[in-house]
Amino acid sequence: MTKLPADFAYGFATAAYQTEGSPAGANRTPSIWDTFTHKASKSGRKPIVDGSSGDVATDSFNRWKEDIALLKSYGANSYRFSLSWSRIIDFRGETRAAGFKDPVNQEGVKFYREVIEELVRVGITPFVTLYHWDLPQALEDRYGGWLDKRVVDDFVHYAMVCFEAFGDIVKNWITINEPYVATVTGYGYGIFAPGRSTYREIADEGNSSTEPWIVAHHFILSHAYAVKYFRENISMIHGGSIGITLDSSSYIPYDDKPENIEAAQRGRDFQLGLFADPIYKGYYPASVKRILGDRLPDFTPEEIQIVKGSSDFFGVNAYTSGLTEDGGNDELRGNIKTTFTRPDGTELGTQGLLQFCLSKWVGIESTTLLSKVPVATRLYVYSTATIALVPQHENVEHLTPCYIVVAELYLEIGLINYLNSVTENGFSAKSDVELSLPEVLHDTDRVEYFRGYTNALLEAVVEDGVLVKGYLAWSLLDNFEWADGYTSRFGVTYVDYDTQKRYPKDSSQFLKSVRNDLQHCSSTSVMLT
Repeated sequence: MTKLPADFAYGFATAAYQTEGSPAGANRTPSIWDTFTHKASKSGRKPIVDGSSGDVATDSFNRWKEDIALLKSYGANSYRFSLSWSRIIDFRGETRAAGFKDPVNQEGVKFYREVIEELVRVGITPFVTLYHWDLPQALEDRYGGWLDKRVVDDFVHYAMVCFEAFGDIVKNWITINEPYVATVTGYGYGIFAPGRSTYREIADEGNSSTEPWIVAHHFILSHAYAVKYFRENISMIHGGSIGITLDSSSYIPYDDKPENIEAAQRGRDFQLGLFADPIYKGYYPASVKRILGDRLPDFTPEEIQIVKGSSDFFGVNAYTSGLTEDGGNDELRGNIKTTFTRPDGTELGTQGLLQFCLSKWVGIESTTLLSKVPVATRLYVYSTATIALVPQHENVEHLTPCYIVVAELYLEIGLINYLNSVTENGFSAKSDVELSLPEVLHDTDRVEYFRGYTNALLEAVVEDGVLVKGYLAWSLLDNFEWADGYTSRFGVTYVDYDTQKRYPKDSSQFLKSVRNDLQHCSSTSVMLT
């Protein structure tokens, strides 16, 4: 029987652009999200549903001490947050000539150093994400950002600055957050920054058939070369671990038809395998290569040696599940169709507020995310009714599968021995926008969502021997939710955006009780109820 490690990381996650505000604070220069949120396309479509931006967000650039106090009050021992690239590197001067790097912005470094030192002082372990989608606009203007391979050198330069500035007290690093989302929404559908797409009713420029795969390739290389520098120059002195955080829905076959079983795997290949296969196995998934052909860039022999094995852990952002069928014409998802309605007409779980990132604008049926409980972090399938291990290839008909993150995909390479972290897991409840402030704090749907996922995580650890390093809930605060602006709330803390006052929701106290049970579980096998 496996128990939770004594240093199990429990806490919350946020991202810089979604929370910090102060777009010019500490000499910060614009990111692609600053540009995207303030610029409408020629079609006149607003890029953000409510016309908002992250200019103020939750004002965490100024209120970070208040946020740390919230973390302490919620019993967190860990906090995952991202750094703003354009607050760390100084892009205010003239464009640099080839071979010369942009200087360090010491004011930005000082700001983050103060935040990190305070976290450490109060006993909260920092988990630092280098990139959460906010590419400096200067690099977008200079050479097209992620579309140009020069971005790899600039990302490594930025990473080096962060490692050198904070590596003595930061021991947990994440290079890139959810590269799949940044790839397909930013360069395929055009609904996230920088807003590039083939669809001219959405974007003024872009090519959805080629650009996403170039960007994905450069994400992988940027991650890998940053890890290479960290391992060769930082970890040998300061220690620490480094990896990448990927996202994956659970692609459950709609029924037992072979084409739908294959479609479920293909969905995982495009969302998760596009990045995980090169990093953990050394090559792209066969189904992705077959569909994309020569539009998918190749790694050189030297590059693949650096890419393969370039993650010390398996970080996953887990939110939802769906039933998968063969068909559809959305290549960005592997030409599959998904639904949340079973063949018998029943639903997989409780309906949430946030729309799925695919939009009716691109000919995809608009649908909503559903929370699916519980979750298995890697190699296991769980049931809403009975939490039980399903051996590989075994057909257990009485179980209703709710979450498969990796399943068979990485079993043969020994991923079962990797430490895993659930680096995001959260729920945008309908009640957050429908109820008054006193009522919205009693977020029952979110509590039930977290109850199911944390129960399943503990079952995976204690009963089935899965190695899990941590669980970080999304999110500490309601915040700027990308294309949905402020119309969607994921936080365990309600934020009044007019006054910036924070109000703890019931889910924050539930997760605090989870923390207490997790601590108990490090020495016993008692499960949550």
